Amino acid sequence: MALVKYGGGIVQMSGSIAGNTHARNRFGNYVRARTKPINPNTALQQQIRGIFAVLTTAWAQILTPVQRTAWNLYASSVSMKNALGEAVNLTGYNHYLRSNSARIQAGGTRIDYGPPTFELPQQDDLLAVTISETTQKLSITFDAAAPWTGAIGNYLIISQGQPQNAQRNFFAGPYKFAGAIAGAVIPPTSPDATIDATFVCTEGQHVWVKARIALLDGRLSEEFRADCFCDA
Repeated sequence: MALVKYGGGIVQMSGSIAGNTHARNRFGNYVRARTKPINPNTALQQQIRGIFAVLTTAWAQILTPVQRTAWNLYASSVSMKNALGEAVNLTGYNHYLRSNSARIQAGGTRIDYGPPTFELPQQDDLLAVTISETTQKLSITFDAAAPWTGAIGNYLIISQGQPQNAQRNFFAGPYKFAGAIAGAVIPPTSPDATIDATFVCTEGQHVWVKARIALLDGRLSEEFRADCFCDA
């Protein structure tokens, strides 16, 4: 890995070019050799590909022009951050796939009408996680008074990262879907919500989770994270 200091020509770079991957962490910009991920064609990969295939077909053949227009209007009205931290606007098709793929994986139903509210769901600043080597369960703390908790069809979606050595202070992935906490008429309680760990963790390892909030109107928040050290 090589550190990089950019001059007047290029002020930031993210992604891969000609075998080199450019990225940034809290210590600054760096370049490393690009690694090509393996494709084991796991059951989870097949599931995700199947979900995207269904959603792609639905966008093209099932949604009405009015529904697609609603998604496009939502997309043009809502900004998100790209890998450089800049504000960008996705397409309606992009939002339809990102929102519904997360909902379906969490066990929810597909939402074909574009969101009527032109803002992303708020992230949860109270998100926290603990994990025990004995139980191999993630205990999730969240804001039990948040609006998503009190409605059926809303979800807090949790993905777990591969456990790292204790000295590791940052983690970019990979993450794997672990489970979801569903909203209900009687809201779920915090921090009693537990989810089975996706990756086996041993005492002392550093564990990260990322979360997104999915709402019944089709909106999906940006990712937010929490981390902890595995207990005995």
